[in-house]
Amino acid sequence: MPTTVAVRAEPMDRRALQDFYELDTLFAPEERLIRDSVREYVRGELLPHVGEWWLHGTFPDDLPRRFGAMGLLGLTLPERYGGAGASDTAYGLLNREIEYADSGLRSFVSVQSSLVMYPIHAYGSETLQTAWLPRLASGEAVGCFGLTEPDAGSDPGSMRSRCRRVGDEWVLTGVKRWITSGTRADVAVVWARDADDGTVRGFLVETDRDGFSALDIKTKASMRASVTSELYLDEVSVPDANRLAVEGMRGPLSCLNQARFGIAWGVLGAGFACFDEAAAYVDDRPVFGVPLAAKQLVQASLADMLAGLTKGSLLAYHLGRLKEAGRDTPARVSLAKRDNVRAALAVARAARDLLGGNGITTEYGAVRHMLNLESVITYEGTDTVHTLVLGREITGYNAF
Repeated sequence: MPTTVAVRAEPMDRRALQDFYELDTLFAPEERLIRDSVREYVRGELLPHVGEWWLHGTFPDDLPRRFGAMGLLGLTLPERYGGAGASDTAYGLLNREIEYADSGLRSFVSVQSSLVMYPIHAYGSETLQTAWLPRLASGEAVGCFGLTEPDAGSDPGSMRSRCRRVGDEWVLTGVKRWITSGTRADVAVVWARDADDGTVRGFLVETDRDGFSALDIKTKASMRASVTSELYLDEVSVPDANRLAVEGMRGPLSCLNQARFGIAWGVLGAGFACFDEAAAYVDDRPVFGVPLAAKQLVQASLADMLAGLTKGSLLAYHLGRLKEAGRDTPARVSLAKRDNVRAALAVARAARDLLGGNGITTEYGAVRHMLNLESVITYEGTDTVHTLVLGREITGYNAF
């Protein structure tokens, strides 16, 4: 029988595939400038090393200051506090570029910007803002966000951490778990329930205060290039001036909404990293006399990857514009976080499969991204929680 020869048409430039529907034309010049500078930095300075960091479970000590010098922290805050006054869409693009390297690196930036700097700016006094925001923006100081507890993940309202007023001070006691940057932090945003009236309150807690300690979680098979910790507060006293001006779950949930927005953009970076790697691999890998890329099932898998990431890009873009117009409802953010993480994780799993045996090694990025995304689909609201948020939006019934 004659040998079948694969005839190749001219393929599309893979860089163009990252913008298959030409969204680039809709970004403002300053948004493209921020994206391009972050892309150059990430691919030149982070991507060559992050595989080793992940493999050895390290987050280099100098990264916060390096990120600060690049203007990656608190991008949307006013310039007087160390930010750039950039758009929410620019912040989304920044997250996407960083997560092209690794979800753990994006998680640091997201926590610092959305979960620490945002509540200080939104709810902190001018004294707290001027004392902390410039230092956090430069990376001189690192912050963490203490909400989740060992027995209170998807149900943060059941937190056991307590605060009580004693004169001009508040005394905090409790344990927080799954805290990014916990052992590196100079300051923690801690949420606790008032022992007297049950109100949830937020505080800035300097980590050198008596009774505060933190311990890293060392057994992770995911997010290994990120510091994850437990926080222990044993009768930690802070002045009333450190209390944030917000009460109830509205405070922490508003912070989570900021972080989820960044995640909806960020995971697209991890997805496109896997897509780019898989497309290059199958083009170069011979099988039965032709490149693996010439096989129908391989092309079907790549087509599904491109479709999922393109739809996710459109979703993230429009959410960004809605947010800038003040119309980013929690349910809209939930949909974007849920569906874009699903899309990115599906791409990572498919890419790992296309790489065959090589896909399980950390010489390639697919398995690292896949394992990281298993955390991302769980934190900042699990896939199930976001599904129920949408179900409540549709039906009016709370099924939690």
